[in-house]
Amino acid sequence: MSQVKEKDTVKVHYTGKLSNGQVFDSSLEREPLEFTLGEGMLIPGFEKAVIDMKVNDKKTVEIPVNEAYGEVREELFHKVDKAQLPQELEPQVGLGLVSKSEDGREHQFRIAEVNEDHIVVDGNHPLAGQDLVFDLELVEIK
Repeated sequence: MSQVKEKDTVKVHYTGKLSNGQVFDSSLEREPLEFTLGEGMLIPGFEKAVIDMKVNDKKTVEIPVNEAYGEVREELFHKVDKAQLPQELEPQVGLGLVSKSEDGREHQFRIAEVNEDHIVVDGNHPLAGQDLVFDLELVEIK
């Protein structure tokens, strides 16, 4: 039976959890995740975990922060005057915002802090700074 190797396209069911056991995502109620190894579309630790798996193999892997979404980076926090926000927006901690740069690219932020005259937005991935645990099941090697 063949094993997953670099450049293979695979289908994987997964459940992603924080180290405290809280589930943050799962494919079990939908189609399995399909991706090609080596394209950099997933966090490095996830891709490494799938290498050498065979169809129907199941395993649980712990992915340290440096192979997941990295440490929280302070330079991705930005102060924004409330006057720059749409008038209808009621800023609340945790609220997601999208900003477009001049070249048309979209950037995702979360409100980290709300003050009298400004907010602080966080451009880090929501899972930055976290060790992650994934339950994996290899469904198919294409």
